[in-house]
Amino acid sequence: MTKTKAILAVLAGTTGLILTVGMSYSPVKTKDDRLVTSDVVQNKPPEQSICTTYSYIEYLVYSDYSSFVMPNNKFGIYIYAEEDRFFKLADELVNSNGGDWGYVLIPYNIRDRDSGKWGRVFNRLADKHLIPIIQLWDVKPTDYKQDTQEAAYFLNDFLWPVKERYISVYNEPNDDKFWAGDSNASSYAEVLNYTIDAFKKVNPNFFMLNGALNASAPDTGGYINPTRFMQEMHEEVPGIFDKLDGWASHSYPQPNFSDSPYATGLWSIQAYASELAYLKDSLGVTKPLPVFITETGWAHAQGESYQASYLPADAAAEYYKIAFEQVWLPDDRVRAVTPFTIFYKPPFDHFSWINQDGVPYAQYETLKRIAKTKGEPAGLVKTEMKVSDCK
Repeated sequence: MTKTKAILAVLAGTTGLILTVGMSYSPVKTKDDRLVTSDVVQNKPPEQSICTTYSYIEYLVYSDYSSFVMPNNKFGIYIYAEEDRFFKLADELVNSNGGDWGYVLIPYNIRDRDSGKWGRVFNRLADKHLIPIIQLWDVKPTDYKQDTQEAAYFLNDFLWPVKERYISVYNEPNDDKFWAGDSNASSYAEVLNYTIDAFKKVNPNFFMLNGALNASAPDTGGYINPTRFMQEMHEEVPGIFDKLDGWASHSYPQPNFSDSPYATGLWSIQAYASELAYLKDSLGVTKPLPVFITETGWAHAQGESYQASYLPADAAAEYYKIAFEQVWLPDDRVRAVTPFTIFYKPPFDHFSWINQDGVPYAQYETLKRIAKTKGEPAGLVKTEMKVSDCK
């Protein structure tokens, strides 16, 4: 069980009778719960004074069970730390219609040490009953160790709302754009290996996920095919996938972010199934890895400018409904789904769940109406310790 460092309150004024003696004696408990010395038990008259007060220190600890044995609300959304309104919008979406403790994906710059900002973030998460998946970004592949160590200690200092501290180690490393201009499986495997060890050393409750791959990437144009990328990672650091606690996946409906929710394969919303199959059948990974779909979604035609090649907003909303009700919710491997994105400027406004005026698109209202599970993760619970006020 992991205890927090924070003491919330000292509840003074509760009285009881505790007998204390000089410090040279070893106290023992009698049947009526008084503290006395061994000399008293042997009828020897020690020096003694009567203390009539004691206090309770109230503090927080995490529940002593795993969240994975409890009811889980899979609904989530991709948000950003800098916008207060996104936490409220996320809560109203993922915790609607019977739901509680849904998920949010939040990007975190590996060199961000703004404790005020992140303190507010974790307070909002607790207040809104949102489980964070923190996605690292902006790595320096040739100079990452100090940043990684400092980030692990920095993030560990906050009061996370649940025991499992989900960390996704960067984003689509098989794409040049997200790996310092030069995607490299060997480099990523080394960084992932080091990052897992660094975070686990600080706190074993860090729950480490890979950086989700671009599942539909070709082998040209600044991309590396995901299966080749996984193979090369395995060759560079044998056993790297067995060190993971879960599997992050970007399961998009390709091509053009528009395909059917019933499709399968790497170019589908079930890309995670193909990735897990490759890990097991080709790389010999037998460890069960719960799936976190940290990005997915249909692009809608509506935005600051109309994009006719994408689906109408109502059609995208219907596809989301089918995806959750018929694909992701029934699949026990899927732990959380955080579609991209609550809001983004062009050209990604076609993935946004609200428009620039804050008005929700159809998919937001459609998913709000879907019945959800009341999640019961291993959260923080109050406990207390009795402390004598005597000296």
